[in-house]
Amino acid sequence: MQYYSPKKQLKLEKKLICIGGPTASGKTALALALARHYSTVILSVDSRQVYKHFNIGTAKPSLEERKNIPHHFIDIVDPFEKYSAGIFERQANETLTSLFDNYNIVIAAGGTGFFFKALLEGLDTFPELSEERVKQLNIEYTTKGLEPLKEELLEKDPHYAEKVDLQNPLRVIRALSVIRSSGKPFSEFFNKKPANTKQFTPICFALFPEREQLYANINQRVEQMIQSGLEEEVRNLLLYKNTYSFNTVGYKEWLPYFEGRASREDTLESIQRNTRRYAKRQYTWFQNQGNWIPTYDPSPQGIILAIDSLINSNLTK
Repeated sequence: MQYYSPKKQLKLEKKLICIGGPTASGKTALALALARHYSTVILSVDSRQVYKHFNIGTAKPSLEERKNIPHHFIDIVDPFEKYSAGIFERQANETLTSLFDNYNIVIAAGGTGFFFKALLEGLDTFPELSEERVKQLNIEYTTKGLEPLKEELLEKDPHYAEKVDLQNPLRVIRALSVIRSSGKPFSEFFNKKPANTKQFTPICFALFPEREQLYANINQRVEQMIQSGLEEEVRNLLLYKNTYSFNTVGYKEWLPYFEGRASREDTLESIQRNTRRYAKRQYTWFQNQGNWIPTYDPSPQGIILAIDSLINSNLTK
């Protein structure tokens, strides 16, 4: 990866301080402290906090916190819409261009690794797909089954067919949609990211609390969410139960309870368990990003010293 190599990349004046890590690891508190210290703003890197009305279960910063420190990319999307990493990449880069007109340092904080990847590295560029073409492929799948589509993919893009799960209709249909639209193999579009034209230097910290402490934090946070009215919030959002936004830990687990198929205690345990599983996946993702600075003590003082040291060492060279 290329986006964090401080000895080589601290030439640019503008700095994006990235705070990532699993849920309940202390990202929000740290980001707020850094924003206060550097008198700057926060860019949220969270695929669920973008949605309006989903508040308690997504652990959004409070309205008071957002009033005192401006946050971007919170409450910007209607729950019926599907928000993607590609959209985030484009909008976040546009926002940062504007923010860096007024700030030398901006804080980016969140736990959605793929959004960070999109922002800092860019995504592979695929051609626009027509809804009609995708609809046609879904009709073919429904009427003729997956086998003919698999055979077409094997013929037109054997390289991708060797790697993909050919039993997954979504992946097969996605690849064929691109192939039929472009006339080119799906695999040809991989690793064709746009040239890196970032006008800022990222400095990235990944928070890694002890697993036992992290899981204890998660269990406590879920209990606090329940006390803060999570059940009522979810009831008020049942209008969106079949949407992408509702398919979120902390929300989807309530459906069996509302339908009389699970107890409230079972629901609480299910949210805690699924949140721990999600945190484990986040933990693993950030661990595998070799250019993020692993941080085991999220105290603001230590992070500020590290940031200032990196910046000042660059300035004195």
